[in-house]
Amino acid sequence: MIRYALKCEHDHGFEAWFSASADYDDQAERGLVECPFCGSRDIGKQIMAPAVAGTRKSAVSADPAALQTMMMQAAREVRSHVEQNFDYVGDAFAREARDIHEGRSEKREIYGEATPAEVKKLRDDGVPCAPLPVLPPDPSKAH
Repeated sequence: MIRYALKCEHDHGFEAWFSASADYDDQAERGLVECPFCGSRDIGKQIMAPAVAGTRKSAVSADPAALQTMMMQAAREVRSHVEQNFDYVGDAFAREARDIHEGRSEKREIYGEATPAEVKKLRDDGVPCAPLPVLPPDPSKAH
C-alpha cells in the first residue's frame, strides 16, 4: 500500500491509500479521485516525507475505536458550530449560496439543504460549498 498526500484545486489537503502508484495514476485519470471536502476532481500529489520508524510512541492511538470516537466528536463540534453561527436557509441553499457568491446578497455564512444536482452545479460554477457531517443519534441523549 502507498499513502499519498493529495491536494485539490481549492487547496484542500488530504491523504489517500493506493495498492500501487499506477493505481493512483489510473484512478486520477478516470476522475475517480475526489476531494473529500469539496468534491473537486482536480487533484495533485503533494510532497511527502517518508514514514520513518522511531522510538517515540505516537500521540494518536492506533486503536480504531478511539479514532472513531475522536472523529465523531470532531464531526459533532463542526456541526454544532455551523448550527450555532450560520444562517439556516432551508431548501433555498443553492440559490442563496449563488447569490452571495455573485454579490447579489450580503456576504454571510449559511447552511441548508441542496440536491446532489444543485451541489454539483454550484461546484462546477466555483461556488464554495461542503456537506455537513451526518451524525448518528447521540447515545447519551437516547430515551
